[in-house]
Amino acid sequence: MRPDDFDAITFDVYGTLIDWEPSILARLRAWADGHGASPTDAELIDAFDRARAHYQMLSPARPYPRILELVIAYIAGEWSGRVDPDAQRAFGASVGEWPAYDDSVTALARLKERFVLGALTNMDDTSFALSRARLQDPFEIIVTAERAGAYKPSLRHFVLSLTDLAARGIPPHRVLHVAQSRRADVRPCNLLGQTVVHIDRSGKALGHTGFGAELAMPDAVYPTMARFVAAFLDRAPSPSTRRR
Repeated sequence: MRPDDFDAITFDVYGTLIDWEPSILARLRAWADGHGASPTDAELIDAFDRARAHYQMLSPARPYPRILELVIAYIAGEWSGRVDPDAQRAFGASVGEWPAYDDSVTALARLKERFVLGALTNMDDTSFALSRARLQDPFEIIVTAERAGAYKPSLRHFVLSLTDLAARGIPPHRVLHVAQSRRADVRPCNLLGQTVVHIDRSGKALGHTGFGAELAMPDAVYPTMARFVAAFLDRAPSPSTRRR
């Protein structure tokens, strides 16, 4: 995998560039502790992952804040509880509090010097604008769930982004995708024959199961964006794993 092989790089945002799990878990833990429920952190994250996948498939045009509201109610129900409407709305509006990973802005800035960058996200336009600002707005191509009218792992995000890039004279084989989610990104890239890098950050679980995730085969795997950029641009030794 050489930089000269590509003209554009697209990204899965949440989990790859934005560190959403700690904030999500903190709000779910606050609900559980306040209602006498005793799930483990892993159980809460697993419940969140299953619930969001369910509602995204059920209502592909529903805005992400509403998905979050439904998810926390779903999770409360799993532990025989209910969630206060104010807490439900606060969870839905919590996207703005999710921070970028420490290496995201620097990595994107380096890549932007050489490549057209794009974002493929399951977020709605308004919520994603908050994360774009945290990442210092490096993207020239943006496909949100609101624009696509669908949630990944639908292929519509990928088709739209490749169409946008083709309009700039960049063919599909010159586009690299970088993602944390095996379910929503790596597997769809496999189906389209698109080269894909998996950013497998330590201790992160969202997007690793269900809907064909077990069949996902990235072309390379790196533990962080910083390690990916160093290996890709600087040709440093890397722990990459090639597709079998």
